[in-house]
Amino acid sequence: MKNKLLIFFVIIVSFGFIRKLSESPVTKNDVVLKYPVSFPKPLYNFEQNKLSPEIFTLGRKLFYDPILSKDSSTSCESCHQRPAAFAHIDHALSHGINSRIGTRNVPALQNLIWKDAFMWDGGVNHLEVQAINPITNPDEMGESLENIINKLRRNKEYATLFRKAYRDSIINSERILKALTQFTGLMISANSRYDRYISGKDTFSDQEKNGLDLFRKKCASCHKEPLFTDNSYHNNGLKPDSSLNDKGRAKLSAIEKDNYKFKIPGLRNIELTFPYMHDGRFRKLKDVMNHYSESANKNMDSDEKLKGIGSLSDKEKKDIIAFLLTLTDREFLNDKRFADPNFR
Repeated sequence: MKNKLLIFFVIIVSFGFIRKLSESPVTKNDVVLKYPVSFPKPLYNFEQNKLSPEIFTLGRKLFYDPILSKDSSTSCESCHQRPAAFAHIDHALSHGINSRIGTRNVPALQNLIWKDAFMWDGGVNHLEVQAINPITNPDEMGESLENIINKLRRNKEYATLFRKAYRDSIINSERILKALTQFTGLMISANSRYDRYISGKDTFSDQEKNGLDLFRKKCASCHKEPLFTDNSYHNNGLKPDSSLNDKGRAKLSAIEKDNYKFKIPGLRNIELTFPYMHDGRFRKLKDVMNHYSESANKNMDSDEKLKGIGSLSDKEKKDIIAFLLTLTDREFLNDKRFADPNFR
């Protein structure tokens, strides 16, 4: 009985803490663009989308609101879940309105201002318009910008939020998209144990050090530090799923050499962003390691870089995974700025 009461108390306290965080007002300091000096210059800048607490707050509200979907059942957060570094751990493939299932795994949202294109095939080339794709996709949110604008104009709460953000009552697609961009663009993950180790503020075990060394020799040609992606596209040797028949970048470019090439994802917070690969076929990092150690080396269509990985021993696989776990950024995952403002 005592244990049940303790669990109940913890739940109540935790819910109160979450509520307090989600209701905390956003300050000017909260929307200052900050990143380590070791990071390259962002590809997206906020010069034409000046950061402000009010616009960020509006973007956060929109991100968590299912009003953006056709039947008001699906929000951005439905797929991009905060505990999973804004990836989707519930399913291998994206889910949308009317229980529809998409064709690809949901990528994590982090360090987006360093990306030159979005989606697994690079089909969107600007952060400010990225949200249009899931919003209008019939298997995701299935809505139109015109309908969203009309719904928001009829909503008194949004009328107030837009007025605070833009100092007038105009609600249009540009403002909606720029507000979402401010919220997602500030999702910067840069304070993992790896980052602290690189800056001399933390230590690694011998296993983690060996894992980092192996990673740099075997994986870093594609997963380039410090963002752990080079924004390129490669065929990673996965046997195509016949039920999806997803040809990757070739679907967009119509170039045969792009068949089964997908964008290299960043690896930060990879401990929590399972399932892995563009079709979510692997749920464990050891399965990913096995693939690159075995299948990727034997598939004739694999990128040449992957064939250079060679066969990894069990110890080497474990050491690399130990290093990958140091990329988990607890500060980012617990950042109150990104908490659901609708939680009550």
